[in-house]
Order: sequence, then C-alpha cells, then structure tokens
Amino acid sequence: MDITSATATPRAATGPSAISSDFDTFLRLLTVQMRNQDPLNPVDSADFAVQLATFSSVEQQVQTNELLKSLGTQILLSGMAEFAAWVGRGVRAPMAADFGGTPVTVVPGIDPSADNAELVVRNAAGVEVQRLPLALDTGPVEWAGVDSAGAPFSAGLYSFEVVNKNGPDVLSTSQAEVYATVDEVQAKDGVLTLILDSGVEIPVALVSAVRT
Repeated sequence: MDITSATATPRAATGPSAISSDFDTFLRLLTVQMRNQDPLNPVDSADFAVQLATFSSVEQQVQTNELLKSLGTQILLSGMAEFAAWVGRGVRAPMAADFGGTPVTVVPGIDPSADNAELVVRNAAGVEVQRLPLALDTGPVEWAGVDSAGAPFSAGLYSFEVVNKNGPDVLSTSQAEVYATVDEVQAKDGVLTLILDSGVEIPVALVSAVRT
C-alpha cells in the first residue's frame, strides 16, 4: 500500500490545523502499512523514509504559501494606506474620460518616429465619433467635445486613441492619457485599484502623474 498518493490528495481545508490533522493521518496510515506488510517481503526502510520526506516537503510548502499570503496581505494594506493620500487628487492614466460639457485635457504621447498623427475619439460603446489631426509635440491638447458643426457631444465616457503614422502607413496606436479625480482606493484581487469620479477603475500601476 503506497500512502504517498493518499497524502498528496488536495483537501478543502488549509492552514496549520489542517496540516497537523493530515500529519496525524499520515502517521496512522504509515503504522498500518508497517503492521500489515508481508513478513516475507517487507517494505524497504528507505521507502518509508521517502514517504515521510515527501509529506514533510508538502507540509513545508503549505506553510510557506500561508506565510507568503499573509505577507502579501500586509504589504497590500500598507500600500493602501500610502495611496489613500491620493483621494481627492487628480491622476493621469490611459483611460476613458467622463465628458460633461467641459473640455477634456488629453495627453497623447506622440511616437517620435511619426511624421503625422491623429486623435481618434470613441464613445462608451467603442464607436468612433471623431478623428482629429495632432501636432507632433508631446504636450497636452484640449478636446472641446464638439462635432464639426460645433454641436456638443452627449455627456458620457469617451476614450482617445493616438494613431501614429509615417505618411499613410500606420506605425502604432496607443491610448492617450487623461485626468480624473480619485474617489477611493481599494484592494481588488490582490491589486491596488483606484476608483475615480468618472466611474472608471484602474490599477495604481497605470498612473503616470498625480496633481492636486
């Protein structure tokens, strides 16, 4: 009877108490195996040592995983406290902007190798609503939120894509950055996430600038 596979079966419970319970079960199975082995063909003592070492290795791995999980939670909470200072401040990131009639500051980030570029504006459904030429500097531009006839677009979320070109050929596309105000900092699935006043949620790692 090989008890190594029995001890390797996943269990619903984890943690120190589960490990202790599994080890007690392992020892009972090991004792039964020794008592019921064939006296004419006993199990080699080395096999018992291998089984014990295997369980010990699994036990240590589970304990290590529990420790890493605990440390990860502590680090996440520490980071949340640090980024809580961003609440009420404006952050810049590649994300959709909430347009309500006021011009939106867009930071396009032009490819230096491009000889012309366009700003493609899409609504919340992803439909292109406007395409505008961009100057080849990397400074911010103001999107007025009006069509070619001067009529304002409907309020809502709009995203901005930069199309970098060399002549008629497209070199690359990238999402332009915009500003939004931080309402809340949350930990979601182990990632620090900013909840913005626009309703957009982004990981902290996407932020390239913070302003008051």
